[in-house]
Amino acid sequence: MATTITRDDKGRFEKKHDGSHSNGNSNFGLIAGAATAGAALGILAMLGRKAAVQAPTAFAGDWADALAAEHKAVLKLFDAMEATDARNTTKRTILLAQLKHALAKHDVEEGNVIYPALREAGRAEAADALTKDHGHVKQHLYDLDNMPKDSPEFLTKVRRFRADIEKHMTEEETNLFPALRAELSEAKNRQLTATMNKEGFKVA
Repeated sequence: MATTITRDDKGRFEKKHDGSHSNGNSNFGLIAGAATAGAALGILAMLGRKAAVQAPTAFAGDWADALAAEHKAVLKLFDAMEATDARNTTKRTILLAQLKHALAKHDVEEGNVIYPALREAGRAEAADALTKDHGHVKQHLYDLDNMPKDSPEFLTKVRRFRADIEKHMTEEETNLFPALRAELSEAKNRQLTATMNKEGFKVA
């Protein structure tokens, strides 16, 4: 705000404010406003990306159907990896990163919501076995991540990984998850679905 000093009719000095801002303050306000708007757009973009990542799961149906849909998406990534050869090192690196993210999100959804529900329903032993399987998944991912992507052993490791994870998925889809869903009330199943999607959104 600009200030001028004048004399009144008795010769005394007085300050007057004309209500306008100096150019420097005005520029600062513009910059601060732009920064705030940019941060807000960044947050909206991040939330939009997370929503897009979680959408296929959220729209797949209830929690059991949604997890089965994620299983199929993971197997498609395995299909793509198995279709590569030693020359496709960049593609293998990208696909492995996508696989790691998909499985990490899946691990949070199951580990934070579904496996505790299994334990609550009296299936603690099964929940513990599934949790142990997730540890093996992380080991497979670590091994592939630290292996040269043009290694002759790369696809051998991928296929071994796939065999292990398909066994895990089959046990969930054909036995444990349908039994749990049938045992729970409709309201409890809805609650599990909502909570699982909330957990998935956090890490999407």
